[in-house]
Amino acid sequence: MPRLLTLLLACLLLAFAACGEDDTETAATPEPTPEATATPEDTGGEQGSGCEPVDAAEPKQVEVAKPKAKLDPAKTYLATVTTNCGAFTIELDAKRAPKTGGAFKELADAGFFDGTSFHRIVSGFVIQGGDPEGTGMGGPGWTIVEAPPGDLTYTKGVVAMAKTATEPAGASGSQFFVVTAEDAGLPPDYALLGKVTDGQDVVDLIGVAPVGADEQPTEPIVMESVTVEEQ
Repeated sequence: MPRLLTLLLACLLLAFAACGEDDTETAATPEPTPEATATPEDTGGEQGSGCEPVDAAEPKQVEVAKPKAKLDPAKTYLATVTTNCGAFTIELDAKRAPKTGGAFKELADAGFFDGTSFHRIVSGFVIQGGDPEGTGMGGPGWTIVEAPPGDLTYTKGVVAMAKTATEPAGASGSQFFVVTAEDAGLPPDYALLGKVTDGQDVVDLIGVAPVGADEQPTEPIVMESVTVEEQ
């Protein structure tokens, strides 16, 4: 009997470990700490998104070769994200993240993000988009790696790239998130993209949209376009 009990416990532990591996392989997303999150009741998230009603984004396929270009640190790059909730601007960090920014720009230039959704919203933590499938499981079909700055903190308005738990620090594809917490409390594992410099009110509006149990908004929030301009 003790031997049988030991065998059963071992099987249960193996099953639990397998579930954990599946989660980390597919969850291209940062996970919040309790201190970083707020409930919809805290933020008014049950009042509706306040955004223009639109049809849900359809899954799309856009082939973009793995980018090789880097941003010029002597230039300024502004990415404008236009949604049915309004527009906001991200200044790409050309000095500290030229490779990540270069890949993001090439995706934007190819229209990769146009017509995709913000598929994940965690009130008081982040809003996340950039998945052509709209499920949190998709990407461009490739990964680049650029180590984040060691002193990087994910404070409100910081924009970074999502990755799976099994990928190395600084890995990224196309999914990105905007921090809505004052401090998300994340370790410096997520590739830096830049910071919101205009339209933070739009980000905040998206950040309190009502969501279901899967953290997906119950009303579509769609990126009509993402464009990058050099200055």
